[in-house]
Amino acid sequence: MGISETLKAIADPVRRDILEMLKQEKKSAGEIAEKFNLSNATVSYHLSQLKKADLISENRYKNFIYYELNTSVFEDVISWIYRLGGKKNEKD
Repeated sequence: MGISETLKAIADPVRRDILEMLKQEKKSAGEIAEKFNLSNATVSYHLSQLKKADLISENRYKNFIYYELNTSVFEDVISWIYRLGGKKNEKD
């Protein structure tokens, strides 16, 4: 996914909170939903947006799906932001 999708996904405060949770350890959708005053459908929507932006991955174990952070996407975004702060080429 591109940087636009990543930035759009992390613009939402609930999604940022989910990412903070997953920074500690992988969690099931139910564990994530317990921390928010939101319906399971709403939490599922936020998880799907984070997956679409490739910010999280999912792994199935028995009857559960566990979500974990995909840090490589953040490295790409940080690199892009860092390049924005670089000096311009002065040809004139």
